[in-house]
Amino acid sequence: MNYFQLFNLPVSLNLDKAQLSRAYQALQQLTHPDKFASGSDQEKRIALQKNAQINDAYTTLKHPLSRAQHMLALRGMEINGEQQTMQDTAFLMQQMELREALEDARDNEDALLKFSDELSLEIKQKIGQLEALFDAPETSKQNEEIAHEIRKLTFIYKFQSQVEHHLELLEE
Repeated sequence: MNYFQLFNLPVSLNLDKAQLSRAYQALQQLTHPDKFASGSDQEKRIALQKNAQINDAYTTLKHPLSRAQHMLALRGMEINGEQQTMQDTAFLMQQMELREALEDARDNEDALLKFSDELSLEIKQKIGQLEALFDAPETSKQNEEIAHEIRKLTFIYKFQSQVEHHLELLEE
């Protein structure tokens, strides 16, 4: 299912979040199970299914990484949940070095905040690269490159989550 069509939004990595939220609220009102409380069992079941579908779509479109994965899936290439290993050894080496640096800095709030800022910038750059790749004419090679960049972005988001976890531990 094309979640962009469901929300009547353009297929784009750069979504207007306010527009997404408004579309979500409107669809929620139309399909909320409470609205069908006096309906038949079949109507209740269909409303519940549609409502769950809308929630899944909203969750997917709300986050840039899952949005990019969905956009690639719409092109016929599913990578969500795949077990493929990263082939970019330079990127993997960089990730290993960053993880080592994180271990050294995990008790240093200033260093963790610096990591967080750098990762936010890197995420913004990767999303910009993905936008450009999605805007280019679609080819199987182009889709492979998009998949490769999405895999990298997945690593970066996981690393950012670890940095945030260390920051939360310091606050406790």
